Amino acid sequence: MWNRETMPYGDLLYLLDDDPEQSIPLPTPDEQKAMSAEEVPETLPILALRNTVLYPGVVLPITIGRDASLKLVRDAFAGDRLIGVVAQRDSEVENPTPDDLYRVGTVASILKLIKMPDGSKSIVIQGRRRFEIEEYIQTEPYFVAKVRPLDDSIEGVDEVELQARVRSIKELAVQIVNLSPNLPSEAAYAIQNIESPSFLIYFIASNLPIDVAAKQQLLEARSILEQADLLMQHLSRELQVLQLSQEIRSRVKSDVDRQQREYLLRQQLKAIQEELGEADEMAEIEELRKRAEEKPLPEHARKAVFKEIERLSRMNPASPDYAVTRNYIDWILELPWLEYSEDHLDLQEAQRILDEDHYGLEQVKKRILEYLAVLKLKGDMKAPILCFVGPPGVGKTSLGKSIARALGRKFVRVSLGGVRDEAEIRGHRRTYVGALPGRIIQGIKKAGTSNPVFMLDEIDKLGADFRGDPASALLEVLDPEQNYAFSDHYLELEYDLSRVLFIATANYLDLIPAPLRDRMEIIEISGYTQDEKLQIAKRYLVPRQVEQHGLKPEQFSITDEALREIIDGYTRESGVRQLERTIASVVRGVAKKIAMGEIESAHVDVGDLKEYLGARKYFSEVAERTEEPGVATGLAWTPVGGDILFIEASAARGNGRLILTGQLGDVMKESAQLAYFYVKAHAEELGIPLDAFRYWDVHVHVPAGAVPKDGPSAGVALLTALASLFTQRRVRHTVAMTGEITLRGLVLPVGGIKEKVLAAKRAGIQTVLLPEKNQKDIEEIKPESLEGLEIVYVRRVHEVLERALEPEPVRDPNEVYRVPEAERAPVPANGASSGTVVAE
Repeated sequence: MWNRETMPYGDLLYLLDDDPEQSIPLPTPDEQKAMSAEEVPETLPILALRNTVLYPGVVLPITIGRDASLKLVRDAFAGDRLIGVVAQRDSEVENPTPDDLYRVGTVASILKLIKMPDGSKSIVIQGRRRFEIEEYIQTEPYFVAKVRPLDDSIEGVDEVELQARVRSIKELAVQIVNLSPNLPSEAAYAIQNIESPSFLIYFIASNLPIDVAAKQQLLEARSILEQADLLMQHLSRELQVLQLSQEIRSRVKSDVDRQQREYLLRQQLKAIQEELGEADEMAEIEELRKRAEEKPLPEHARKAVFKEIERLSRMNPASPDYAVTRNYIDWILELPWLEYSEDHLDLQEAQRILDEDHYGLEQVKKRILEYLAVLKLKGDMKAPILCFVGPPGVGKTSLGKSIARALGRKFVRVSLGGVRDEAEIRGHRRTYVGALPGRIIQGIKKAGTSNPVFMLDEIDKLGADFRGDPASALLEVLDPEQNYAFSDHYLELEYDLSRVLFIATANYLDLIPAPLRDRMEIIEISGYTQDEKLQIAKRYLVPRQVEQHGLKPEQFSITDEALREIIDGYTRESGVRQLERTIASVVRGVAKKIAMGEIESAHVDVGDLKEYLGARKYFSEVAERTEEPGVATGLAWTPVGGDILFIEASAARGNGRLILTGQLGDVMKESAQLAYFYVKAHAEELGIPLDAFRYWDVHVHVPAGAVPKDGPSAGVALLTALASLFTQRRVRHTVAMTGEITLRGLVLPVGGIKEKVLAAKRAGIQTVLLPEKNQKDIEEIKPESLEGLEIVYVRRVHEVLERALEPEPVRDPNEVYRVPEAERAPVPANGASSGTVVAE
């Protein structure tokens, strides 16, 4: 057998005091069988074990430290030397209670009691047989419990199955011994010589480096086959760990050897370079230290950069980490941590710059001047987070540049359209190849100051996928209460963004996530009126295009009438992008003639536009109105501005179906149903025969069928069209309307009022019917833009019908819709009755 010096595990000790004469031989199958059949006393003193489990047949040395355990051992050693050994559930418990001990343990005989020099005692015990505790009958001065022996015999077990498991266990155990650097090779020989299957399982389990819970589970297993299966699982796991550890050790050793060789070679190379005067690595490190000392840095960034410089000085310049660390140091030193531009707090000058760069946009200019006023009075304040929301081409992005110019700050623009990776905002960890900070930190570095005007363009077009949610990453950036300590994944240092003036732009407010929207001050920018577009074209667009096309101011001029014709007849938008492109087409045509020597200058009037732009593209919708009942004029909002919308209704003999076409969304379909049932419910007071709803199908169509349409704002127009159809009263040509309806006949407010009203004026409408609660939206429109347009506010549907329908019907509804008695057919029982909606 082996002595204590050769064996790392005390469980393998089968010598007492290193005396071969007192050695305990490995149990034979017969001895193990006899051991499992020994009588067990009804009561046993219970000794609690920490960090290990005793198995039958296994010899275990134990150091006794607790007073109660010392008394138990003395009493048992003086008696029959039999004790019950049970493992603790938690080894940290100093004075365990019965609940802290497992229920299944092992009967043990005390082989030897040894007094230690420090006064403590050690015992050597050998497991005999398993037992289960039924109840504790004594707790002081030590535990005594009533126990019941467990069956440890292997009779009745399939011998072939058992032998197969024994062979597998021995093979796995021998492989583990051969791979483990802490086990002697003699252990494999001892394992091969163990004949008793149960002792083999207990012996190996006792020496396996597994936790107490796993060892206890194996002890509590009811059959030897179950114990063997559990042991093989642990052996297989331990074998995998050892194989992987050996592979890692081998790989690390080869890497270390290669690195040492490279280090020695590079040290020699360094000495040669120093002799030749080519050693510049140290000079580079000193230059970085000098830059770090001169750079104004916050304390946490200063500590980090000097730590990284010190680390860099100890690195091999050819190491991959050298370039990563050097790049990181450069980023810290190039960021403007404590560098701020001085704000220009001249409000009159700021007003002049904003007016010079942009016509209109009074609400936006007012908000910027308010910010400057507070900044001037207070001296310092957290920058607000502004969000400009409006259709394309109204000047949201260019407005940011004007704000930066008015403040005297640097301007940085980051386009967020299509960004789906959270790392684009927060940066990548330095562990990744090619890692960089996020766009926020990159923009700050580009600006060169820590208080620029930072424009987050197209914030409503952020995406989200498996790489994260960039909108969520922006929550910290755009929160004035948090962004003073913004953390980028690459820097891993807090950066103060509280003095940055963030401006976001979006086309659709609904597409911005609610938590992000809550952190921003929303400023809505509506489309321009015709007069505003005219002034923008005269002041900005025409001069800019003349300069860009190489013409002198005296070589090109255009009349106001021609510009109005371009605005009305060749463009249809809320902004001025298409208007500028159209003006550019006119200027290019003039430039071509001047370059070819045909003319020296040009004065463009309305009559000249066809030559440069071709035939007029858009016409007033007034000319397309019909004289037939059943057609109403609604007002719609589109991303490029407002537009008028015709609602057409027609009736044909049928069984009361309501057919809806024109690519209508669910909300618009529901509005049509509401309108249909309201008219039906008030048929008597409107003078409509009930036959119209029972024997006639109604088809409602909204033209431009290829364009999807949705929303509740067409409710009043749908109801007016249906009422006109059934009452045979035409809708007044000069009236347009918008508003949501309810079953009770109320007219509810809707959005996009400015764009809708301006669209009505462009189309030649004289009267616009609006919900009463939308009156506040009209007050934001300049009075001169509403000249010649009557705005009527309505609360209920009957007010709409009074203003929209002509008083006299074209034909008598009773004559048109009444069905003779002979032609009346019963309503079909398949559900296709009055009000059935069919969307085609």
